[in-house]
Amino acid sequence: MIREVLVVIGAGGMGAAIARRLAPGRHVVLADCNAVALRSVARAMVDEGYDTVAHVIDVTDPSSVTDVANAAADRGPVAAVAHTAGVSPARASVSDILRVDLLGTAHVLDAFGDVIAPHGAGVIIASMAGTILGGELNNEDANLLATTPAEQLLDVLVIRALLDSDGGIADGRSMAYGIAKRGNQIRVQAAASQWGARGARINSISPGVISTAMGRAELADPATGEMISALISSSPAGRVGTVGDIAAIAEFLLSAGAGFITGTDVLADGGVVASKLTSQLPVPV
Repeated sequence: MIREVLVVIGAGGMGAAIARRLAPGRHVVLADCNAVALRSVARAMVDEGYDTVAHVIDVTDPSSVTDVANAAADRGPVAAVAHTAGVSPARASVSDILRVDLLGTAHVLDAFGDVIAPHGAGVIIASMAGTILGGELNNEDANLLATTPAEQLLDVLVIRALLDSDGGIADGRSMAYGIAKRGNQIRVQAAASQWGARGARINSISPGVISTAMGRAELADPATGEMISALISSSPAGRVGTVGDIAAIAEFLLSAGAGFITGTDVLADGGVVASKLTSQLPVPV
């Protein structure tokens, strides 16, 4: 019997949760840049009975991403792809944020858009920050981020300006992160036609504050902690999100039940953006 292949890029909290939720009955290709952490998660999944192989990947290198995509396709029809890898503005430079979170996502969309099976689907983890800070982009910049070939993406004017001013300042890192994640959202929109030509779908998920190692680091960081705490306090859901919350959304988007959903973003932020928006609207009389 030919079994479907599930690819999960990023072996952190969200990636591991998605992998375990969607693994039963599938070949699992788990990829990450951190070989030690990757093999630890992959070994644990094998011990739990999941058919899992590990591949080290560098999403900033298109050949590395293509190698993983081809290796996955060699195992069977690539039916589901979840790209969760990324870096945090609390831990990374502007350059690393843009190369990993923006350029890396472009490489994943391109490479897996060439191997995704008919009726397959992919999800890209973007961020609430893309919705909040992405408004800084004008229409021309947004169009360029959506459509510029990956090899030229870091030369787009708005990205080049961020790279040239990279001094490690927290505000600059946060802006780079928000624009990178907005780039993910709109690049997914642009990729929907490429994936659709293969009979496949692609969507993004924009989490809010999620209890992962990255989320906890941002909460503990003096530069970002106060803002993250304020976001949690403004959430109508009254809590931080969990990796299970995101895995459940990914499971739906990658299922046949979401067969008419493609090229869109699911905001999973506990209502933070809604709270920010409605606080600026007049109260109904």
